[in-house]
Amino acid sequence: MAVAALQPTRKDEAFRYADLAALAPLWPVAVETIAVPAGEHRALSIVPTGSVGTVRELAISLGEGASFDLRVLSAGAGYCRISVRAELADRANFTLGAAQLGSGAQTLEVVSEVTHLGRDATSRQIVRSVAGGGANVNYLGKVKVARGADGTDGSQSVRAMLLDRQSSANAKPELEIFADDVKCAHGCAVGELDAAALFYMASRGLPSETAKRLMLQAFVAEALVGAADEDELLAAALAALEAML
Repeated sequence: MAVAALQPTRKDEAFRYADLAALAPLWPVAVETIAVPAGEHRALSIVPTGSVGTVRELAISLGEGASFDLRVLSAGAGYCRISVRAELADRANFTLGAAQLGSGAQTLEVVSEVTHLGRDATSRQIVRSVAGGGANVNYLGKVKVARGADGTDGSQSVRAMLLDRQSSANAKPELEIFADDVKCAHGCAVGELDAAALFYMASRGLPSETAKRLMLQAFVAEALVGAADEDELLAAALAALEAML
């Protein structure tokens, strides 16, 4: 595995929102290389634990017709940064589903760069973040479509929910397209729990905390549905939400 040696600064675009003080003791970071041969399927779930902090950099290459399903649940203590670079050959399929649940002084980050090199490849990125107690949640992601990568279908869906005014979220989805026959889209939203929906649920007899919990559970589940270990991930996410509320 290669090692990223020089510690980044704010001048590095991918680290513009990073907690550099928390990053320092975790640097340098070994780059984890994952190669999926043509026609094969792989899956990986990352659930950081412990209080020291987690920084991981993944470099993923998908052969012709290969697929990779990556799920991230950042809900532990400390700083967490998951960086992913993926390259897709013809008819490859890449899925990234990430849920970030931050509280207190935490900074949680997902950084991705998905490059479509071959024809008719598909990528889906779904990121759902919840921040409370002054936490900061970030997503910086880019989908790149190379020349000749016709038939590309790439999407980014990024949403963050703030539980209080002290918390913050940063999101920067990007598209860089050099082919004509493609279907690419991205969407981004940062907001609060729907007051009208909470009022409706309260009018039907649901306690306020229960209503919040149900809405947040459904919100976070969007990033985890379809994972090989979906039940385990959802249970861990629900436990983290219980602790936040």
